[in-house]
Amino acid sequence: MKKSTSLTAAYRWSVASRVAAAALGGYALASAATVLLALLWPAPKAQALLWASMLSFTAYTVAVIWAFHARSNGRAWSGMLVGTLLTSGIAYVVWLAGQGGGA
Repeated sequence: MKKSTSLTAAYRWSVASRVAAAALGGYALASAATVLLALLWPAPKAQALLWASMLSFTAYTVAVIWAFHARSNGRAWSGMLVGTLLTSGIAYVVWLAGQGGGA
């Protein structure tokens, strides 16, 4: 007796969507976190960037795990998008404050 283990196309697309969210969204979120941490780190610019880059690997790993832990693909994508936008926005405000703040 042969056991059927075929997966549906919907399931395959769901997994592919999560992989894309983890890879692309995680990269965007980790990049934004690197910029923010480099701006906030109380050290010379080169050292701040080095430490922020090292910590971004942790941010990327957490983002990938979260993408597969989310209840749905929509939550995975929206979490990556909201997190990236929020982190980027905070980094932009911090950068403006460091530049003198003028609009």
